[in-house]
Amino acid sequence: MPYSEIIDISISLNPETTVYPGNPKIEIEELKSETSASTISKITFGSHTGTHLDAPKHVFENGSGIGVYPLNVFVGTCKVVDCTHESVSVSRETLESMDIQKGDRILLKTKNSGRLRDPFFNDFIFLSPEGASYLASKDVALVGIDYFSIKQKGSTDNRPHTALLEKNIAIIEGVDLQHVEAGEYMLSALPLKFDELDGAPMRAVLMR
Repeated sequence: MPYSEIIDISISLNPETTVYPGNPKIEIEELKSETSASTISKITFGSHTGTHLDAPKHVFENGSGIGVYPLNVFVGTCKVVDCTHESVSVSRETLESMDIQKGDRILLKTKNSGRLRDPFFNDFIFLSPEGASYLASKDVALVGIDYFSIKQKGSTDNRPHTALLEKNIAIIEGVDLQHVEAGEYMLSALPLKFDELDGAPMRAVLMR
């Protein structure tokens, strides 16, 4: 099926890319191949850099790595939900007002999207614990948010991660929805194929 529009919702990766405090910064070193005159690059970055997947292993000691997810979780129809009116967190009440069904892929658009290229800020809009529990109860397939964590920084309530990941609901953090209207799209967001890692960067696009 042809698409008239392909929207890149990934964060560009370079040494200036914002990362969550304490995570490794991106380092790129240009090298010359030892066996030819070709240019190669040595790249160092964390598993939760840019637009990335969280796997259960990220929060559970014996949790599964990214291989637990079949590829069809990351490819298919998705709903971009407008949460830009929220000033603190995406509430359960907001989500209950949406037509969210079992198996949905949900991307939460907040005020964060316009600030993804700014230095890290602590007062980002997050998914409320109650909202996470609601999405888990709906058995959605995937939840994405437009900042570097789905959970409030410093909070001891880990449900935005645990309520979803204990049911193997994929979490995508760092999607750029600044120029995306609410509605239904086709999503393709494939994580790099690392073996059993706790997370992985991905290239994510929306199509319609």
